[in-house]
Amino acid sequence: MDRQLLFYMHAGSGNHGCEAIADATLEAFDKVCGGEESIPPIIISNSKEQDLKYGLGDRVSKNQCSIVQERLISEDLIPHIYYYVYRKLTGDAVSFLRYQFKDVLKKAGSYKRPIAVSIGGDNYCYPEMVNDLKLAHEAFLEKGMSSVLMGCSVEPDTVPALKDDLMKFDLITVRESISYDGMIAGGIPKDKVKLCPDPAFMLPVKNKKLPEGFVEGKTIGLNVSPMVQGKESKPGITMENYRNLIRHILEDKRDLCVALIPHVVWKSNDDRGPLTELYNEFKDTGRVILVEDASAEELKGIISACRIFIGARTHSTIAAYSTCVPTLVLGYSVKSRGIARDLFGTDENYVVPVQKLATEEDLVKAFDYILENEDSIRDRLNTIMPDYISRADLNVRYIKELF
Repeated sequence: MDRQLLFYMHAGSGNHGCEAIADATLEAFDKVCGGEESIPPIIISNSKEQDLKYGLGDRVSKNQCSIVQERLISEDLIPHIYYYVYRKLTGDAVSFLRYQFKDVLKKAGSYKRPIAVSIGGDNYCYPEMVNDLKLAHEAFLEKGMSSVLMGCSVEPDTVPALKDDLMKFDLITVRESISYDGMIAGGIPKDKVKLCPDPAFMLPVKNKKLPEGFVEGKTIGLNVSPMVQGKESKPGITMENYRNLIRHILEDKRDLCVALIPHVVWKSNDDRGPLTELYNEFKDTGRVILVEDASAEELKGIISACRIFIGARTHSTIAAYSTCVPTLVLGYSVKSRGIARDLFGTDENYVVPVQKLATEEDLVKAFDYILENEDSIRDRLNTIMPDYISRADLNVRYIKELF
């Protein structure tokens, strides 16, 4: 590849879903361009420190990418005041984002035909993020760059409001069919939009010694997050469902164990909060363990050893799906429903929307379906997953066509 790729809107590897997308995309980049002389991509990160701590640090050491820390205007008092006043006086809303990406944008002229790639995920599903996403896109377009929205999900009914921004991308790759159909129905041309699986399905597995107390073949993996708790319609119902689910698993005569597995460890949004609460309630049983933080590849290795996995974080469930572990998703947006439909033809019995939790036994009932059908679900995943994973590198192959 003879063009410079700039990946932006990467929130940092403390969210191992963000790490998984970036890591797997670099893996695909290496695969697609193997043997070719290519320019290592640049990842513009909200937290370079986090990235170097986990798997992306290895990629940097192998010269597979470089990482640039974006400027955090909220932490820089004088620039924050300056740009706030400047924006008020001029109405130049893009100015904040020019500052955020200043260290890359000022070098734009030295890059070889740069392509700015917004690492999409479900960013456009969060109304509070949409304005900054549009302004960030504009900041790169001002420098004459081509632009790509990669691996995204969008709520179909929001496409009309997003259309002006979406039409400015040269390429959009969408990771599930509900969002894809919504884009086409919303007027985004088919030649601009491509359907291909989330890049994280390609994430390599890094096997290491399983945690003490993890019994392979008998351990149910659980993930819950503060974010999904914030989407519940009845306060406290998510944790009550998890408590009842753990009790149900421990009462099973097959001597099953439970592994509580975090997938985001940001101070403001840390899975270890609710997971530690659950661990403290059940640790005396001797059959519940709390998995320590690790890289996305290492967490995928642990998840792959689970008999069944129940997850709230999308990329924790992608780690399970991609290693053919029967999986139940506690979802809250289009992404979980879309991925399940693409894998199984339906999201019924595979996704429980957190907003629809009505009783404290809903997860137990949904888990029982997965447990009763685990062999057929595993067979289904074993059959379809090799091709599904192989198509995930289309994210990079479609970008390469822009060259």
